[in-house]
Amino acid sequence: MTMLCQPEGSMLLLVDTQERLMPSIDDGEEVIRRCVQLATAARALGVYVVGTEENPDGLGPNVAAVRSLCDTTLAKFHFSAPAEPGFLERLPQGRTLVIAGCEAHVCVLQTTIGLLEAGYPVKWVADAVGSRNPADRAAATARARALGADVVTTEMVIFEWLRTSEHAQFRNLLKLVR
Repeated sequence: MTMLCQPEGSMLLLVDTQERLMPSIDDGEEVIRRCVQLATAARALGVYVVGTEENPDGLGPNVAAVRSLCDTTLAKFHFSAPAEPGFLERLPQGRTLVIAGCEAHVCVLQTTIGLLEAGYPVKWVADAVGSRNPADRAAATARARALGADVVTTEMVIFEWLRTSEHAQFRNLLKLVR
């Protein structure tokens, strides 16, 4: 099994990048920018993109830039998406879950733990997760790593998905990260 992220073996999960939540997230605009980069690359490379929305009636929908890039968006009320009835059954078996979104120390971390417990490999995209407090984000990233998530960055994922500068999407995606 390769440690590199492969598009044919991945699914991108964007957790709770919601309109009412994002203004309170530390460096929230950068988190959204990175989530959009990931989702844009995923779509260009045939990687399925799932968004989640925590209590959408209370927190509103995901920001439009993220929502428009998701193949599907699922409402949830548990902080851990895998605790939501039917969630795990909707995931393709054997895929690596590339995870980003908010809040790192609540929904992203609990979702990561649930996915790891269910046997899914998880790539935690450290520069594409956010929390209101930077210390919560740092602690969540450290805990996710200690529990078995592979901590990566947006560019690591994109360039691992591409594998080579000869890939047909290389020039397009290079523009995306520059």
